[in-house]
Amino acid sequence: MKLNEIHDNPGARRPKMRIGRGIGSGKGKTGGRGGKGQTARTGVSINGFEGGQMPLYRRLPKRGFTNIFALKFVEVNVGRLQEAIDAGKIDAKKPINEELLVAAGLARRIRDGIRLLGKGQIKTKVSLEITGATQSAIAAVEKAGGTVKVKEVVSSQ
Repeated sequence: MKLNEIHDNPGARRPKMRIGRGIGSGKGKTGGRGGKGQTARTGVSINGFEGGQMPLYRRLPKRGFTNIFALKFVEVNVGRLQEAIDAGKIDAKKPINEELLVAAGLARRIRDGIRLLGKGQIKTKVSLEITGATQSAIAAVEKAGGTVKVKEVVSSQ
């Protein structure tokens, strides 16, 4: 195969349809837009419009809110921590902090902190210093002989 012999599969590209060029073209007169009215015009957006009937998004009740002060924690399970230790990405003998977890690839970024969750099992004795941890995660680490030190949360806002 040579570079000058490379081409698309037959039928992979279709020629552009020129609309509004006479009835015989198959896309003449209305140009594929149907009849007259609002939808035949350009720049019209009628998403959610139901012909004057109360739209669905207004018929349904409003519920809940978004707490703008909620902290965004990155969650790491103890099972993934054990996998990283087994793979040699983390040295269990040294204290493990959030920067080390990011460097090992367990989290992409720190955000407001990293929170340890209790899913999975940990067998290695580790010393952790992180922003948050669930009771089950702390129990799992302490059962393996390790310690968890929870830092004070500092908001990024």
